[in-house]
Amino acid sequence: MPDQFETLAIHAGQQPDPSTGAVMTPIYQTSTFVQDAVGVHKGYEYSRSGNPTRTALQDCFAALEAAKYGLAFASGLAATDTIIRQFVPGDHILVGGDVYGGTFRLFEKEYKDFGIEFSYVDMDDVQAVQANLRANTKLVWLETPTNPYLGLADIAALAEMLKAQPSKPLFAVDNTFASPYLQQPLALGADLVIHSATKYLGGHSDVVLGLVALNDDELHTKLAFTQNAAGAVPGPMDSFLVLRGIKTLHLRMERHGENAAKIADYLVAHPKVSQIFYPYHASHPQQALARKQMRNGGGMLSFELKGGEAAARAVAESTRLFALAESLGGVESLIEVPAVMTHLSVANSPLAVDPGLVRLSVGVENVDDLIADLEQALAKA
Repeated sequence: MPDQFETLAIHAGQQPDPSTGAVMTPIYQTSTFVQDAVGVHKGYEYSRSGNPTRTALQDCFAALEAAKYGLAFASGLAATDTIIRQFVPGDHILVGGDVYGGTFRLFEKEYKDFGIEFSYVDMDDVQAVQANLRANTKLVWLETPTNPYLGLADIAALAEMLKAQPSKPLFAVDNTFASPYLQQPLALGADLVIHSATKYLGGHSDVVLGLVALNDDELHTKLAFTQNAAGAVPGPMDSFLVLRGIKTLHLRMERHGENAAKIADYLVAHPKVSQIFYPYHASHPQQALARKQMRNGGGMLSFELKGGEAAARAVAESTRLFALAESLGGVESLIEVPAVMTHLSVANSPLAVDPGLVRLSVGVENVDDLIADLEQALAKA
């Protein structure tokens, strides 16, 4: 199998069906599999434990992240939950200071009650991360770019620092905003990569699914055991939909990035916008890092309005092409106000989001149409 990303996205883990010659991976819509004899089967016995469509997705995803193993789950949060289940009361997990609201909610409202300790630090400062490590730190968890402020962390520098620590905590990177096309954290030294495949990997806003990539044999055995034991697995149709989406990931990510870069240039010059957050833009303080570890700036962009919350709501409620909706990564453009939508769970916490922040998931439509839509919406702010 060639190792170029575009070829892997279309072919990895997906051989033509041997019984029919079907080019597309079949949707094995079955709960169980017949056995040749008691305990003798063809690799599958029950679809919670394994399903051929899910296997194809896991193998394809692993190839895209240059990983030995891939595991699929019912959602990105189910993937996150499966990782956190590996820890015990008294363990400490250090988390990036700008993190998805659902991740924060899971950590603070669920696992904190079981005695796992969480603390938060800006991951853009390697020395600050090191200073916040504890003897009982078992995991460092970050997003890069972050949600919703598009902050960056130097994955390679953090990995090098963490591997030098006596406790050698695991290093997990949520790669959802970048996708494997833009960034491969395992190659930069991370131990685990997590995706909400609902977003760019699926790419069409029609499926909910989570993925984890890793190389460690022992950790994979533990996660695969929990995957089966807890049962938060995707169905074969969901697995098929993400496989289908992956085939055009490289094409979509190029267009997402092109459109977002042009919108960033438009917004930074707008008199009603006080600040934009886009990794590849000259205004971003970590632009050099973005260009070092990401292929392009991606399709996510946030901006703050001088008019604050009222202006943010007015813009979000006035667009015509940008749909007012949570989620991201689909071919269609979305707009939201994180403080009262995706990040409501971090309100009244140190991770609270400015109410005047607007987040865009820039789609693959004609960029001139998208800018015109933002123009008419900003006129109403």
